[in-house]
Amino acid sequence: MKKIIYSLLLWFLAVLCGAGIAVYQRLTGPTYPISGKLNLGNEEVAYKLIRTFGGEGDAKIVIPVNRPDVAAEFSYKRYKSHDDWTAVPMLKTEEGLVAFVPHQPPAGKVMYEISIFHENRELLLTEEPVIIRFKGAVPDWVTILHIIFIFLAFIFSMRTGFEALRKGRYTFAYTVATTLFLLLGGLVFGPIMQKYAFGAYWTGWPFGQDLTDNKTAIALIFWMIALFVQLKNREKKRWAAIASLVLLLTFLIPHSVLGSEIDHTKTTTGQTP
Repeated sequence: MKKIIYSLLLWFLAVLCGAGIAVYQRLTGPTYPISGKLNLGNEEVAYKLIRTFGGEGDAKIVIPVNRPDVAAEFSYKRYKSHDDWTAVPMLKTEEGLVAFVPHQPPAGKVMYEISIFHENRELLLTEEPVIIRFKGAVPDWVTILHIIFIFLAFIFSMRTGFEALRKGRYTFAYTVATTLFLLLGGLVFGPIMQKYAFGAYWTGWPFGQDLTDNKTAIALIFWMIALFVQLKNREKKRWAAIASLVLLLTFLIPHSVLGSEIDHTKTTTGQTP
């Protein structure tokens, strides 16, 4: 009975770590919205500025301010380009102040900033320009399966690490499960997502510097070593603990860092999006 309770406790800790990593990944990285609050006299307005957009059409930016005494200007230009800044007034709609970032091809980026005008004062909404990356539309089923398998891999990886440290009997079984989930999430549905979003299955080494692809490959190599070592000798559990640590470290790297992007300075000059 004590062994069962102890095992359940370790599973609980693994799931708890998985939930923590999910939150961490959600709040870090260059693709998640920038949140803030705008003070307009006695009113405080919360806003979110998007940094990724998938599908057709322009990216819609909304500041939920619906007051006649407030206006805004939207300035933008392509990221990594020789473009001049383009400035346009934001539209006043029922949703609030609205602007549109011109659509870009997959991996194209645009930097933008918003100036708020209120009571003869100009307020720049962010200290640095916001960078938004465009991508192709990814089917929901691909995204869902990728996320499920990746986080199952992480949870099983943590549980395998705990099992290896205590020299538990299920280390090999958990290693098999972790490696399988990592293969499905990282090397099957990950590349499928990449193809839909940016037109290429793989943009890591040796074809590019995409850190998400590279860290997935490194983690999988360690898990394959752990699996191979235990296939030869079930008692050699150290590599499973090492692989678990490596996967944890890779998940601590924010998602989409050094991702796919178009460098317009190498293609065109003097053009606005």
